[in-house]
This record gives sequence, C-alpha cells and structure tokens, in this order.
Amino acid sequence: MDTFFGIFNATQNLFYDMAPYLMLGLFFVALFNLFFTKDMITKHVGKNNIWSVIKAAMLGVPLPLCSCGVIPTAVYISKNGASKGAVVSFLISTPQTGVDSMIATYGLLGPVFAIFRPIAAFIMGIFGGWVTTKIKTDEHDEQRIIAVDEYTIDPNLSFFKRVLKTFRYAYIEFLDDITEQFIFGLLIAGLITYFVPENFFSEFGITDGILGMLILAAIGIPMYVCATASIPIAISLMLKGFSPGAAFVFLATGPATNAASLSIITKTLGKKTAVLFVLIISFSSIAFGYLLNWIFALLNIDFIANLRLEHQHHHHGAERSLFEWSIIGIFLILLLMSVFRKYGKPNFDKKRIKKMEDQRTKILIDGMTCNHCVMNVKKAISAVEGVTNSEVVLTDNAAYLEGNFDLAAVKSAIEDKGYKVL
Repeated sequence: MDTFFGIFNATQNLFYDMAPYLMLGLFFVALFNLFFTKDMITKHVGKNNIWSVIKAAMLGVPLPLCSCGVIPTAVYISKNGASKGAVVSFLISTPQTGVDSMIATYGLLGPVFAIFRPIAAFIMGIFGGWVTTKIKTDEHDEQRIIAVDEYTIDPNLSFFKRVLKTFRYAYIEFLDDITEQFIFGLLIAGLITYFVPENFFSEFGITDGILGMLILAAIGIPMYVCATASIPIAISLMLKGFSPGAAFVFLATGPATNAASLSIITKTLGKKTAVLFVLIISFSSIAFGYLLNWIFALLNIDFIANLRLEHQHHHHGAERSLFEWSIIGIFLILLLMSVFRKYGKPNFDKKRIKKMEDQRTKILIDGMTCNHCVMNVKKAISAVEGVTNSEVVLTDNAAYLEGNFDLAAVKSAIEDKGYKVL
C-alpha cells in the first residue's frame, strides 16, 4: 500500500505542475486551429526549393500536432506540390514542439529548455529537409495518399460558430488525441521517480555522453508520446541523474517518431526516405543534446538543483492560489471526460455497435491511432461511390458502411490513405 501511495503522490505532483500550462496551451491550440489552415501552409511550402524547406520548419514548430497527427498534413502538402525536402522538414519540426508544449516546457523545465527546444526543432527540420533534397532516394515522388482531416474550419461559418468549433477541437478532439499519451507519460514518470534510486544511472555511467543519449534515442524512436507528454518523463530522468542534453534526446526523438507514423512514412515517401528520416532525427538530436549540455555548463546553471527546488516548491499545495486549483480542477474534469469518451462510452455503445454489425458492412482497419486517423478514413470511405452512410469507430478499429458499393473500392480508398484493411 505504501508503494501505491508513493507512486500516486509522485504522479499527482507532476499533474498539478502541468495542468495550468496545459490549459493555457490548449487555448492557443484553439487559436492556431482558427487561423492556420492547410491551404495556407501549402501556399508557403508548395515549391521545390530551400525556402520551402525553411518555411515548412517555421510553420511546423508552433503547430500542435503529434507524430501521428502531423502525417495527414504532411502528405497533403506533398500532394499539393511540396518537395520531399519540405515534407521531411515539416515532419521533423512539427511533432517535436507546439504552442501547448512550449508553454508547458517553460513552466516545468525553465526558460533555457523553452527557448532551446523550438530552435532545435526548427534547425533539425531545415537540416533534414536540406539533406533530403541533396540525396537521391531513387524512389518515385508520386504519392498515393491525399490525407485531409475534417478539422479545417469552414470559412463560410459565422465567426461565433467558428470559435465554438475550434474550441471544441482544442478541448475535446485534440485533448482526446493526447489523453492516453499524457496519462502514460505521467505514470512512467511516477514509476521512475519512486522506484529508481537517485544514483542508479550514474553508477552505470550512462547519464551523460553518447551511451546515455543512444539509449534514450532507442527508447524514444518507437515510442508513441506527444511533445507535452514527454516532459514529465524527461523531468523524472533528469531528477535521477541524466543530463539535460540526454533528456533532450528523448524530448526530440519521442515526439518526432513512433512505429505507426514510420509505417505510413515508409508507404508514402519510400523506405530510403524513412530510414534517412530516422537517421537525421537520431544524429541531430544527439548533436543538439551535446550543445545543450555545453550551454548549461557555459551559463553555470545547476539544472538538477533548480529542478528539485522548483518541484519542492510546487509540491506544497497550500502555496497554490484558488485560481490555480480551479484551473487544475477544470483540467482534471476535461481529462476524465476524455477518458470516458475513449474507454467508457464504447461500453455503453455495445448495443449500437452490435446493431451496426448486423445491419452494416464491417471493415477492420489497422493503423488508426487518433481522431485525425478516424477523419481521414471516414473522408476516404465517403468519397467511394455507393456509400450512403458510414461510421468509423477508433476503439473498435473498424468502419461500418451502408449502401450499394464496391467493397474492393472501399478497401483501396482506405489503403490509399496509408492504413491497412484486415
């Protein structure tokens, strides 16, 4: 029982620290979704030159998209004329950071990390895009996927309805996409904080240098964790002795890649480009990790001591204002509602799903991981002639269709989006 409460206390303290910054970050997510459109992005990165690569990185850094959510936009701009270099630049820079994670990074990791993280993502994106334009992959540039999600705000709607829709996106759809990762990140951080002794990693000599960075890169590359959810894990690693540079490697590789997104990148951009994509992220994140360690040494900042002091300060609940507790409470309610939508509501919908199975054609789909995936699949299915009604259920990994349609055409449309029909 003591172990349970120890893990719980470590986890809840991190939650209390992050909640206010996440609420503010979600507000900016809504603003970006209101004013940034895919057509605007395509306009700036639709040319095959170095300026498109730079603009792709510049546009990607503030966008609040995870390594899975960034795929639809990246492939969309590819089909609208963007070079592979611009697409790779966008894929590298976008998921590493976003306006939501920037705010959380500043609040929990301090100004050095908050400034360094987006700059590093920006430069890594440009470097990756430039390398891609210089290396011949011997693969055709024609892409098979046109992926456009349904979150683009209709400009014909009234301003009030556009605001309502964009805030629904930020506090419901977007939150649903990161809820599982956020909770997972908190739990991992709590487990590390409670179980791992203070000097465990340092005794093996892996807290700094190339070995520690390679280990964290190997962990981060296949992991599905968003830029915000990676923060508590990085904090717990640093509190256990890892250097800021080693933690940065995880902060870069964890959000930038995951097994599912790499599979889609391989299908859309080719195997050689996918391998190049991983190598660029791995080596450049390690290089920036060394640079970050040098900056902390140059500024003579005892980061670990400051980090412990900051967390000890926040752990005293009496020092939080009523406003802070109100924000934490609101975010907790939103998070619990998101968990219910993802895991509780499907249990209430079993009868409805059973009825759909009896009355509609069911297609099992592999590769859907978030609401962006659901919208992409639904859009593909709806475009098939003869489909009169369709519903895509993420928790069921399935689509339910009505109408007089060609099943082969539906499967082809789904697979052209990068997903696999089982």
